[in-house]
Amino acid sequence: MKRLLATALLLAAAPAPAFAQPAAAPQPLPAKLPFSPSIRVGDLLFMSGQIGQVPEGMDKHKEGFDAAVKGAMDSIGKILATNGLDYGHVVKCTVMLADMADWPRFNAAYLPYFEGKRLPTRSAFGASGLALGAPLEVECIAAFK
Repeated sequence: MKRLLATALLLAAAPAPAFAQPAAAPQPLPAKLPFSPSIRVGDLLFMSGQIGQVPEGMDKHKEGFDAAVKGAMDSIGKILATNGLDYGHVVKCTVMLADMADWPRFNAAYLPYFEGKRLPTRSAFGASGLALGAPLEVECIAAFK
């Protein structure tokens, strides 16, 4: 038991692996946010979830939902472009929706970003609470080759 605890403590104190490096970001995150916008590991770019920016007071489940999808997908596009990539390099997306009834609306707003390109693999699920009360969050993985 002592050996297992000692190993766990050593691993917890170890620095991040050298192969995982912060990737180029369109703009720096505010210092208070405890994550990187994206991390490059080998030929893969892992992007943090994007929620889009919905103006205060906007009804997130009517016109605000579509604006949130556009904001999230545009943010992903900026991270991709900053790293010399585009939506055609995306290989996997995970979509979290505050209301699964919005899934058809999400799909309609999402598809144009991949028009003329192969669609990435994707998972979608309902979430009972997303950051800042967002109606959705989208995270993606892109490949450099």
